[in-house]
Amino acid sequence: MSRSPSFSVKPDLTIKPDLASLSQWVHSFCIMRFDLEQGQILESSYPQGSLSQQEELSVSFNSFPDSVSQKHNRSSIHDCIFFFRFLKDDKFLYGYVFNRQRHDERLKRGGEQKSVVILSHSPYSSVFRPLLQIIGPLYFDVGEKAIEHVAGFVSLWPPPVPGKLMELPIGNAMLKVNLPPPHSLPLEDGVSYEESASSMAPLLPTNQSVPQGLFHDADLFGVYRGLLLQLWTLWELLLIGEPILIIAPTPPQCSEAVACLVSLVAPLFCSVDFRPYFTIHDPGFARLNSLREGESFPPMVLGVTNLFFLKALRNMPHVVSVGTPSLNSNRVPFSSRSSTGRLSGGKSEGLGVQQLSLRRFSPTNLLNAVKLRRDGPLCLMTEHKEAVWTSYSAVTKPDTGVLNRLVDAGMSPRVEESMSVVNNEILRRHFLELTTNFLAPFGPYFQVNAPSDGTSPYVAPPPLPSFSADEFLMNLSARGVGKFLSKRMKSNWPDLYRYCTLFEFDNLWSCCLILETIVFRRFLQGPNFVPWFQRRRAVAEQEQRRLWKVARMKTDMRQITSQMNEIEAVDSFDAIEKYINEEVKLRESGGGGGADSEASFEKLKKDLQAVFSVLPRDMQELLLSNPQRASLLQDPSELQ
Repeated sequence: MSRSPSFSVKPDLTIKPDLASLSQWVHSFCIMRFDLEQGQILESSYPQGSLSQQEELSVSFNSFPDSVSQKHNRSSIHDCIFFFRFLKDDKFLYGYVFNRQRHDERLKRGGEQKSVVILSHSPYSSVFRPLLQIIGPLYFDVGEKAIEHVAGFVSLWPPPVPGKLMELPIGNAMLKVNLPPPHSLPLEDGVSYEESASSMAPLLPTNQSVPQGLFHDADLFGVYRGLLLQLWTLWELLLIGEPILIIAPTPPQCSEAVACLVSLVAPLFCSVDFRPYFTIHDPGFARLNSLREGESFPPMVLGVTNLFFLKALRNMPHVVSVGTPSLNSNRVPFSSRSSTGRLSGGKSEGLGVQQLSLRRFSPTNLLNAVKLRRDGPLCLMTEHKEAVWTSYSAVTKPDTGVLNRLVDAGMSPRVEESMSVVNNEILRRHFLELTTNFLAPFGPYFQVNAPSDGTSPYVAPPPLPSFSADEFLMNLSARGVGKFLSKRMKSNWPDLYRYCTLFEFDNLWSCCLILETIVFRRFLQGPNFVPWFQRRRAVAEQEQRRLWKVARMKTDMRQITSQMNEIEAVDSFDAIEKYINEEVKLRESGGGGGADSEASFEKLKKDLQAVFSVLPRDMQELLLSNPQRASLLQDPSELQ
């Protein structure tokens, strides 16, 4: 664990927390204690009484490592940080945990453990992980006054701005953190479509320092270093929404593994239910355990440490084992990993894909792979190994160019940590590009239109292109998935011939194009597509309305009205009056009244008067008979 910033409690500088401001970041702070007689209990919470009984139960059972995951720990003090997620009133709460296990033979059962928990509605791991590194040790040094002290500083923070770099002071320390972008957050978190407009179309961002999804700070390379060749399969599984069970020896390792997997599909909004640390006490476990033979698991990613899940959820179609049982280090020497080999020489060199492939297909490794497949995940009951068990045949293949750029830092932990940062950037950049190119064929359905020069901006804007899954797949099969994806797809000849026979294709190339779209078909049928597509469409419609509003502000209606016939003038008058009424309603509801709103209102009035001036005299008199309308038109004779 990295060293936390220096911080101390000064009673004369204690800040009384503003609870309304605090709630923008934190739902509550909790102190959990494991009692030998009563089990997990809530010792205190701040603000007091902020937890319901169900929330208290959920936090209690998720705030401590399973006995299985802590059995190797015999050090005097062991700290760890992990996080969990649970459902509450159709919304998710995130719990960020600083757990301390203290081994002392003088105590009953030889030790004790407590957890400091930060509950939040937001998946801001980049904020709460360093905050835990401050508040956790501080609590164990000075007690509960540390909680209120830190809460006071948090309540002084500005409101969170998704997608922005924020500087958050905490005592004499400063947290500089990037928040995940708006399009990666659920809409119930208060993120508006307007905030998401920057990511309206699936385009590769130019600024790579800005996060494009959740958990951009997760150690992707460090966690999946022994399974690098499997990352592309895992990316596909999450993309199409397959249920995945991730098992690791400790809560920090399993929660980090789940976070890394979710981050792989950025910038796609992940609608799969993910649980970074899942226990048998979760209400969802009873439902999963009651599934009958042949029933499908819901789309989810479960991170677990308890080996009991291997038996209870034995029909889970995809199981991933990561991490090392050693609790003294979160990293293991590079040479001990199963799927990789260490290059000779002391300097940092590339992690060659050729070497990866040779080790992977050596006779010994081949026999081990056959044994792993034969024994299945239950072999983890006797010995922990890093492996992936799945019958899914991935369409994409590992990118040799990316693997060759990864750096092996050798055995030095300090150098390894810095090289891991470099490798994480390489991997994250690649999967961001991969996902962006996968989503690119949907781009035309988010294409917006602005009014052309010389036309009225008050006619109804054209609707966005309609979407049909069958038509989309047909067009995609005809033109292909694009050069970027085609180069990264496997030449799966058995599947190719099978589909040629199934669809009675005589042309092998046509069948190849059909095969390329299989992952798209499964994506369309999975849980991620509809929420992402509907949100992108709503953002596109919002953007189109904005463009037409800008056009209305710039257009000279006097020039356009000179070319209108009577019917067009009447239609324009009705349309402008409708926009004026919408602006009035917006003001009355408190959503308008600013400088932009006032300028828009005045421009609409002038445009209404301009159209009114070209209408026939008898129609003008009829319109003026309405007092409300007459007040908008003021003295129209001046305009004639």
